[in-house]
Amino acid sequence: MITASHLNKSFGSTHAVEDLSISIAPGEIYGLVGPDGAGKTTTLRLLCGALRPDSGQAHITGFDVLRQTEQARSQIGYLAQRFSLYEELTVLENLRFFAEVRGLSAADWQPRCMEILRFVGLADFTKRRAGQLSGGMKQKLGLAAALVHRPKVLLLDEPTTGVDPVTRQDFWQLIIRLVTPSPLPPLPPSPSPAERERGVAARPGRGGEGSVAVLVTTPYMDEATRCTRVGFLRGGKLLEEGTPEELRTLLTGRILEVRGQPLSLLRQVIRTDPDVEDVQMFGDRLHLRVVKDQAQAVITRLTTQIPASGGQITQIRPTQPQLEDVFISLLES
Repeated sequence: MITASHLNKSFGSTHAVEDLSISIAPGEIYGLVGPDGAGKTTTLRLLCGALRPDSGQAHITGFDVLRQTEQARSQIGYLAQRFSLYEELTVLENLRFFAEVRGLSAADWQPRCMEILRFVGLADFTKRRAGQLSGGMKQKLGLAAALVHRPKVLLLDEPTTGVDPVTRQDFWQLIIRLVTPSPLPPLPPSPSPAERERGVAARPGRGGEGSVAVLVTTPYMDEATRCTRVGFLRGGKLLEEGTPEELRTLLTGRILEVRGQPLSLLRQVIRTDPDVEDVQMFGDRLHLRVVKDQAQAVITRLTTQIPASGGQITQIRPTQPQLEDVFISLLES
């Protein structure tokens, strides 16, 4: 559904995207993660044709983004980081506008819009102005607008940034439902502009929401764990990609969990160990990344050094790596 091959994009001396190749199949949720400035948003803009690459190719459902731009865009639903709909229009007016822009007839747009509003939980807010919605409701309206023409590809740019945890959970439940079989009936494909001029009606269509491919950028590692596959970007380069479980195995046997008091002292002592590569706070405990095959040696040293420095260890043990551990390790590599 989405393929990119050796994409490159620079702005002056800054390499925003460098030799990027990815492929995303129907039914997949691909999470693109990385620090600010890693090239995530630029990647989405290249895939939807908003930017031209310096080199490389991108295809959406088989359409070449450079040579068949409009055909490719017709397959895409895009949700930007910031709310970009019309705040002075109501919820339903916004959806009607985007439905008609996408070529839905008067007979089609209203039932389709109501189906989508029920899907995202906004069916009771059709007359409310978009500018009066909460942040989470605005993002749901943005998703509804992206879905109104039943796209095969969804490009979501940090869709849950700045919303509360409950709304984040609700939003991800919607995304997961989009890539699994859905009760929403298929929308008949709209005729082309030339066909509309000749009065050709919409043609019978096939398929459902389950054939959607989703590419989502996110700064949250707990969201990345929900994805089918995850790609780590840094400086425009794809460092690693794989399922969350595959990525966690990169650090198997190299993460230790330490509990004790005071954490500030423990952290200071641990940082002096030559085989400890990194120490991070994880709530009321510390996560240590150690040199490969040196976990037991580190445990032995710390159980002596920390009490000698006035600290107390209540627990020190190997633990399963988290995606945060992998992310930090890749950024420091």
